[in-house]
Amino acid sequence: MSKNRTSGSSYRPIQKLPAAIIRPGGGQELLSLSHKWLPELMTEDGSVKSLHTQSRSLETADGRVFGYEKLCICSGGRPKLLTQDNPYVLGIRDTDSVQEFQRRLSKARRIVVVGNGGIALELVYEVEGCEVVWAVKDKAIGNTFFDPGAAQFFIPSLEAQKPEAATPCKRPRYTTEDQPHTFTAESSSRVRGDAPTGPGSALGPDWHGGLELRGAQQVSRRVSVEYQCEVQRVLTPGELLHYQGPPQQGPPPRGGGGDSPRAPPPHHYGGGDWPVGVLLTNGRTVGCDLVVSATGVEPNTEPFLHGNQFCLAADGGLQVDDHMRTSEPDVFAAGDVCSACWEPSALWQQMRLWTQARQMGWYAGRCMAANILSEPIELDFCFELFSHITKFFNYKVVLLGKFNGQGLGPNHELLVRCTKGREYVKVVLSGGRMVGAVLIGETDLEETFENLILNQMDLTPYGEELLNPNIDIEDYFD
Repeated sequence: MSKNRTSGSSYRPIQKLPAAIIRPGGGQELLSLSHKWLPELMTEDGSVKSLHTQSRSLETADGRVFGYEKLCICSGGRPKLLTQDNPYVLGIRDTDSVQEFQRRLSKARRIVVVGNGGIALELVYEVEGCEVVWAVKDKAIGNTFFDPGAAQFFIPSLEAQKPEAATPCKRPRYTTEDQPHTFTAESSSRVRGDAPTGPGSALGPDWHGGLELRGAQQVSRRVSVEYQCEVQRVLTPGELLHYQGPPQQGPPPRGGGGDSPRAPPPHHYGGGDWPVGVLLTNGRTVGCDLVVSATGVEPNTEPFLHGNQFCLAADGGLQVDDHMRTSEPDVFAAGDVCSACWEPSALWQQMRLWTQARQMGWYAGRCMAANILSEPIELDFCFELFSHITKFFNYKVVLLGKFNGQGLGPNHELLVRCTKGREYVKVVLSGGRMVGAVLIGETDLEETFENLILNQMDLTPYGEELLNPNIDIEDYFD
């Protein structure tokens, strides 16, 4: 679709790609971009320096120039780091940064995780053999995905031992070409240099599968959550000593859920010789071996803007219409770099998730082909209803539609069913019709609820009986 392709990014070229989707039952859908599977595809490794839309060309950092007929920008997002150029602050965004984190973690006694999104949720649960201090700016964990009730459901998993065998995965899984690495403190010390490696493919929902994320301590798991706070500044060892004064041993008592006090009493996580520290906005300081910045991403548009007339959305993404076209002729965009600016379905919203980016890229390819052939194309059905399936704290998680009542205002009601340690089910109703749902655990309700949301059936007559565990609603609405 374009005469030549290069990675649209200000980063080093992405060379490690998702290799396959492993489907339940053992089937695989190959994704590897290689001449073996796509002999007509030409690839060029390079870092984009500039884009010239008037001459329909782009220039790479090493001086090469590529012309194009159609161009699709899929440069993704850049992690929002707490601070730049600090060797003890690491952003988690792609497969290579995870390998760097795994290597650094193998020598760590304590780490600080900053952020409350999907990657932070997964990291905090998966890390073992290391004390974890988790700083979240909200009243409850997982605020991006959950209400406080669902967050409270997960709290016991922070203190419980991880099960030896993970819950079987009943959805497609995404793997990379590289085999998982295992690092120990001894092997890690033999790796030359502390600089992180270049970026690989963006993290999918299975990025931690097969990885051993283990620190240098003998403890199994120890997680302390600091609620309603952010990092005020990153501290050097000298500054940390100044703030902490006489060393104090160990963390403060752990709070639970959203009941943590708004202004906690002063306490410092001392008890060690730490190479870095953070000062939190609640007044506490934390000494640690590594700070993990998992505070989200911003669209990676920088190399494409200068000299061009792209329209940007409020979040900094390239505005695209319902055919994934930007404001520049013959330039399309997909994934985290773009912002959907068409009138969306009442049941769909853009979230910068790996699976949603993949859907956008697939649809953008179809739109580019239709544009070349002058053929009409309708908005893909995947934009009709928001749906996301993942796993947090070893529980299957399904999010459907307006799962947190996004944009509904006060005119909606919630039905909730919770069985401690087993399942959490929340239904969002508006005008008696289901518009969203959160399913945690093996509920087997996702297909039924998806159909009820799409069909917009009036559920008023059923009331709270809709979530009665003694009624097989899957069979009832079949």
